[in-house]
Amino acid sequence: MSDLITRVLLVEDEEDAREILEFYLDTIFDEVEIACDGQEGLDLYTKSYEENKAFDLVLTDIKMPNKDGLSMIDDITALNENQKFIIVSAYKDEEYLFRSIGLNVISYFVKPLEVKNIMEMLKKVKTKVLEDKSKQEVQVELINLNETYSFNTKTNLLYKGEELINLSKKETLLIQALITNIKEIKTKEFLKEFIWNDDKTSDATMRTVIKRVKDKVVDDDFIVSKKGLGYIIE
Repeated sequence: MSDLITRVLLVEDEEDAREILEFYLDTIFDEVEIACDGQEGLDLYTKSYEENKAFDLVLTDIKMPNKDGLSMIDDITALNENQKFIIVSAYKDEEYLFRSIGLNVISYFVKPLEVKNIMEMLKKVKTKVLEDKSKQEVQVELINLNETYSFNTKTNLLYKGEELINLSKKETLLIQALITNIKEIKTKEFLKEFIWNDDKTSDATMRTVIKRVKDKVVDDDFIVSKKGLGYIIE
């Protein structure tokens, strides 16, 4: 698990609290990004999310200028419903605690900050994050193409149950292309560029490779042609 990167977003408008939290986060997590208010936090999160660099944890104050912490949490959750949060606030108002229920808030730190409590919680959070990441990696390695066939993205091997299906290099590249953003239809041009690095490859050559794979998975064919659009795994 040591090669897994843990990323945290800290959103805090008070300079002293921000510096303290940043220092301790840096001692535990691999990457820490800082925002000084809710809007800046949302902008940073959105940019990272769009670049497929999600944060494992977001620590946020509640009362901040431009956008408060709970509003930011609502907006982030709309992007990623599984995002985990820790709230840091000087306010013990039960209203905030009540409003945070159901928002994937896993802890609540009250200012003035107690370093021992913070460190203990953050270490537990990191351990859980790494465990979850490891499980996700194992799951992502093996993609079920349908009820019969699966593809191992680490070894680039196709299986029918436990039986290995022999594929040529081009046939393997075809499946790799099709499982890229698996729910999207792949155009002929995309497949040609992916497999041959040349979108000028003839349609006949491409169809030959597709037919060879379809012949090998005839028991439960997962390659579907969408007329005039391309191909998709279904």
